[in-house]
Amino acid sequence: MPITELLSRNAELYGQEICLKEINLDLQDKHNVIWREYELIENNPAGEYRREMTWRVFDEKANRFANLLIKRGIKKGDKVAILLMNCLEWLPIYFGILKAGAIAVPLNFRYTAEEIKYCLELSDAIALVFGPEFIGRLESIYDQITQIKFLLYAGEGRPSFAESYDRLTANCSSEAPNVEITDEDDAAIYFSSGTTGFPKAILHSHGALMSACITEAKHHGQTREDNFLCIPPLYHTGAKMHWFGSLLTGSKAVILRGIKPDWILRTVSEEKITIVWLLVPWAQDILDAIESGEVKLEDYELSQWRLMHIGAQPVPPSLIHRWKKHFPHHQYDTNYGLSESTGPGCVHLGVENIHKVGAIGIPGYNWEVKIVDDKGEVVPQGEVGELCVKGPGVMKCYYKDPKATEAVLKDGWLLTGDMARMDEDGFIYLVDRKKDVIISGGENIYPVQIEDFLRTHDSIKDAAVIGLPDPRLGEIAAAIIELKPGHNVSKEDIFEFCRALPRYKRPREIIFDNVPRNPTGKIEKPKLREKYGVTSLVAKQTTR
Repeated sequence: MPITELLSRNAELYGQEICLKEINLDLQDKHNVIWREYELIENNPAGEYRREMTWRVFDEKANRFANLLIKRGIKKGDKVAILLMNCLEWLPIYFGILKAGAIAVPLNFRYTAEEIKYCLELSDAIALVFGPEFIGRLESIYDQITQIKFLLYAGEGRPSFAESYDRLTANCSSEAPNVEITDEDDAAIYFSSGTTGFPKAILHSHGALMSACITEAKHHGQTREDNFLCIPPLYHTGAKMHWFGSLLTGSKAVILRGIKPDWILRTVSEEKITIVWLLVPWAQDILDAIESGEVKLEDYELSQWRLMHIGAQPVPPSLIHRWKKHFPHHQYDTNYGLSESTGPGCVHLGVENIHKVGAIGIPGYNWEVKIVDDKGEVVPQGEVGELCVKGPGVMKCYYKDPKATEAVLKDGWLLTGDMARMDEDGFIYLVDRKKDVIISGGENIYPVQIEDFLRTHDSIKDAAVIGLPDPRLGEIAAAIIELKPGHNVSKEDIFEFCRALPRYKRPREIIFDNVPRNPTGKIEKPKLREKYGVTSLVAKQTTR
């Protein structure tokens, strides 16, 4: 059934129960209020900024927005874009678009004005809902996006070029619109990470979204008793598809605005969170804060926290070993996926397989996996090839890009662009992105393997390995090293540490710098290549 029916069901069965909270601990000194279903309650003793919403209010707000869109001429299959920071309005707006039979187009909140314009035009969006953080960017392009019929503004201080989302939806019916939706209907366009240039538009059906609900709940054994902490940006499939497990089970979730270790631990403690999905940098920050004494675990009530899972990027085994030292009772899972496969879940480790930490896991619920060579033939077990996945969450296509679609969709299989191998027990290990493989003197070097090794060093917080041009070897491996605060390590120390690696895998250049990551935690290697891929740097290479 279409995913919108889950929201209607929850409103009917659990209407008065809180389903979503938005918490912004950064505002605790600025606001002494608590919002409950948008009604102000004075003298909040916690002194924190919180907003809450019931399933009934959630459904009514989605219906109101759907009816507004229909009233304004939005028809089934039209595209409506969302440009908002994580907030309580985000999901009702998303589901309002779906209930109208339209296609939701979430936009990355880090997009520049030019990228916003590009994505709006590529997706054929004819309406846009945006928040206060984006007034400046839209002000510079709103008269250029001529296909947009109307702009809706969600927040205070409405700019003159937009209409008020709150005022207009308040006057619309809260009853569900009479729009027939099927699993085969188009539901959403998501954009690829854009780490290799302007992003591609990924089209998904209602059936794909529904499959993500089932996969997430199945993998993590979610029940009505769980409370999920959502920190990553909702425009991305990773965050939203994990929350879909809460939607399927009718359980609670908290949207936390901020990633400081204390904020995460306080929210887990005070909201009785049971499931947290983290990106690698956030998990590292929590561990660093614990080990430096910045936070003390005894200050928080964490006994109900049962599951920590990580996705969106390769997970260093050393990180999980550190985590289990401080949280020995935690279940752990890692989730592999792509926006093209409706987010995480097409491969997952499984909470029962902690002994295989380092692997991305086995095929997810209702998914198939194979590893192939350049000719599309399955490689022998243990050999490296390209990971391919097949299942109910595979995208319909790259919107308006048949050539790119044909390159990655083969007989229902999605070619991921990730290089992987399978061990004798059927567990899959991610080796690297196909495009990131370094060929040095005829040898294939997979940066992820070196990065995982470097992160085992006690002084290294993060690491990225890229290929730099070399006149003799073609490329050499260069390691960008981000040290932990207060640590002082020399290049010679790192070179000595790397002697434990096979000679051909050892970095030939060490650079101390911050490792840039995008909002979903992926290393932005094109930025590093642009910054360091110069002849003056190559001239400094060492022959170690």
